[in-house]
Amino acid sequence: DTTKPACNLIINFAYAGKSSDAKLKDSLNTFLVSTFFGDKYMTMTPEEAIKKYTEKYIKDYRNDLEPMYKKDEQEKEKGASMEAWYSYYKGVESRVQLYIKHLLVYRIDYNEYTGGAHGIYMSTFLNMDLHTLTPVRLDDLFAGDYKEALTDLLWNQLMADNKVATRRELEDIGYATTGELEPTENFYLGQEGITFYYNVYDIAPYVMGPIKITLPYEMMQHLLKDDYMVLNEVRNP
Repeated sequence: DTTKPACNLIINFAYAGKSSDAKLKDSLNTFLVSTFFGDKYMTMTPEEAIKKYTEKYIKDYRNDLEPMYKKDEQEKEKGASMEAWYSYYKGVESRVQLYIKHLLVYRIDYNEYTGGAHGIYMSTFLNMDLHTLTPVRLDDLFAGDYKEALTDLLWNQLMADNKVATRRELEDIGYATTGELEPTENFYLGQEGITFYYNVYDIAPYVMGPIKITLPYEMMQHLLKDDYMVLNEVRNP
């Protein structure tokens, strides 16, 4: 019934289709499926994962909303419309952001509306070391007890980006009011530096949008490990 509310799901999933190394392709796709759809889908092929994810989304939508909608429809005032509150939307899209030697940076963008004043959107990043077939973590990149010093660098860079001199001025703008500013595992490697990506509400109100802080490698040189292969490859392609 096209006059009734509906859900709308859009999936654009990038994965490895061909490779000279079948084992590498299959292992990589397992990580991509798990990151994109969730751990319970990781044993499925991309095609199976898309099919099951879609079926679950539709089933959950109907189970969660149909009883409430029928009740509200019976009780609503004549001529009132509830379509906007019961029409859900979800878009999930992924792409390869960077591919240099043994480093693959994979980006996933989510956009979802489930009623209410506004939807929610977010981006997550997977930095894959193709040599070891493992995700790159901050502990792989940085040596020793680095977190406090790295946090200071993030604050300093954010002050420079916003042309202010103190942390208090940043807080007055809205930074670090919904969460602490600290190194996040949601980062991506680039040829010039590392970008730390904070989604809406992570460290600032929704109205400020996502916050990106890029630290040049030269600035972090004293904290970085010297012998991590993918880091050296992305810096010296």
